[in-house]
Amino acid sequence: MKKQLLLLSIALLSIQFGYSQFILEGEFRPRAEYFGNGGNFTGGTFPAQTATDADEGFIRTTVRAAITAKYTAETYTVFTSFQEVFAFGDRPQIATNSNGNFRVQEAWADLKLGASSSFKVGRQPLSYDDQRILGGLGWAQQARTHDAAVYKYKKNKFSLDLGGALNTTADEVYNTSALFSYRDMVFLRANTKGEKLNFSFLGLVNTFQDSNVDGDDKSSLVTAGVHADYKAKALSLGANLFLQQGQRIGGVDVKGALLASLSAKYKVSDKLTLGAGFETISGRKDDSAAFFPLYGTNHAFNGLMDRFYVGNHGNAGGLNDFQVSLATKISGLAVSLTGHSFSEVEDVNGFDGKGLGTELDLVIAKQFKEFKLVGGYSHFFEPSEIADTPGVKSTQNWAWAMLIIKPKFLNTTKQ
Repeated sequence: MKKQLLLLSIALLSIQFGYSQFILEGEFRPRAEYFGNGGNFTGGTFPAQTATDADEGFIRTTVRAAITAKYTAETYTVFTSFQEVFAFGDRPQIATNSNGNFRVQEAWADLKLGASSSFKVGRQPLSYDDQRILGGLGWAQQARTHDAAVYKYKKNKFSLDLGGALNTTADEVYNTSALFSYRDMVFLRANTKGEKLNFSFLGLVNTFQDSNVDGDDKSSLVTAGVHADYKAKALSLGANLFLQQGQRIGGVDVKGALLASLSAKYKVSDKLTLGAGFETISGRKDDSAAFFPLYGTNHAFNGLMDRFYVGNHGNAGGLNDFQVSLATKISGLAVSLTGHSFSEVEDVNGFDGKGLGTELDLVIAKQFKEFKLVGGYSHFFEPSEIADTPGVKSTQNWAWAMLIIKPKFLNTTKQ
């Protein structure tokens, strides 16, 4: 009887899969990191991030363990992702409870409305262009998602996304005072993609609320701007220009805050690419707060050591970032080296000079048949007025190594 039920179940599944596709995948991503400054890279406003002799280096290993399921039918797609992020040693031996980090990472449905449009609703990443303002933050083990609804239109070389979200907890409006999160958000992203030029407009309005009560404790911030990519043979150019206007959390005024960047890469050969770029982010002024990159993948910008705009530097003196880079291939290894020179836009820290230091980032990656190894080393050189301060640690560095395995458990393709 059991055998007959099993055969019947397989037959029903075969019929179902004949008109659909089901993909079941996983991810195992451990990453070991050495924090040479005692893990002080993301603590507060410069120069408080600088490590002192009392900050001992340490090693931490974290893991992203995830399983994803995607089901595609004729008129809809459903996707779910479950993951746990844990650190080696965060659960005592034979403990009966977990670390509390297991969660539904993504859960969304994309409904087909017509030949060119769909409606995607649920917990989902919002990732556009170079992820400067809205990004999935894949570097962070926990990543970033939004509980949102998005109308999507795409035809030929033009696409339009119009979305929104209202965050609530139980029967109350979400309290955003603790994090730079939002009470509600609406956004519009329009993109046109040609053979050489890719151009996008992104605008979003975020409303923040300082408590779980209605009243005058709400603040709205408008962020709008453009992103462009241009590719012609060996030359690639990229640019961002974004403005912010309105109020931050707590009713802090923002008046014409600015983020602007320009980058260029030149492919010298199949094994060597050279790059250069500049980004400026406006700082705090007497009548305005600084620009804040909101929900982008900030780790990819302004140095891999995350000295700026990763849980820190949110309303400081702004940032100028000059950078040069090279990427090459050596004996099957993908190697990149990037140098940054940082300075403040507004001198709000009260020390002589506006230099914030320099940084070197080395990344080495090796792709094997079924897995990938990536690692790197970064070194930060403090400006002289900080480095010469008694007690400041002479070496500010960070090293890491990561293994990436993405097993494909099941893939039933539509017949």
